Amino acid sequence: MAAPLPVTVRTATVDDARAIAIVQVETWRAAYADLMPEALLRRMDVDRNAVRRAETWAQRHRDPKVVDLVAERDGDVVGWASVGPTDQDDLPGFGQLFAIYALAATWSSGVGRALVHEAEQRLRDAGFERACLYVLDGNDRAADFYERHGWREDGHTWIDERFGYGGVLVPLLEHRRVRELGEAP
Repeated sequence: MAAPLPVTVRTATVDDARAIAIVQVETWRAAYADLMPEALLRRMDVDRNAVRRAETWAQRHRDPKVVDLVAERDGDVVGWASVGPTDQDDLPGFGQLFAIYALAATWSSGVGRALVHEAEQRLRDAGFERACLYVLDGNDRAADFYERHGWREDGHTWIDERFGYGGVLVPLLEHRRVRELGEAP
């Protein structure tokens, strides 16, 4: 079996909006298939996601500490991460890893590792010494991944009420993890 091609992580631009949308939608459908209603995952739309992302790109990136990253393998975008200052009132001065996704076909091949290392570095570069992220309840694969990379649960949970379908709200229980960023490994 051939070794996977190397992964390159770079700063995303608005031109990556569609590729990021594909990564997000496909990864949600694979990773959350047993954790969210099928109807919610089915209604996710790459085109709608890409248009919304492109339309809000400039506003979202006004703060230079907000960075989107894409992971490429052989020129194709196979992963995405997003970092910036947290909006958590009880964690002043923390950064946050808002999103990190890799296409299911690339799981356990180094894409996630490359993204999390670069995301942590971008948070350090922005002056953050600590950061947080949230993991969907039951997403053991992600929880194990973050644990291996030094992210520890702090006991805080959040009910994410941003998602629904057909007029039905789907509240999602998420567990917060935190990490001292320190020096790069």
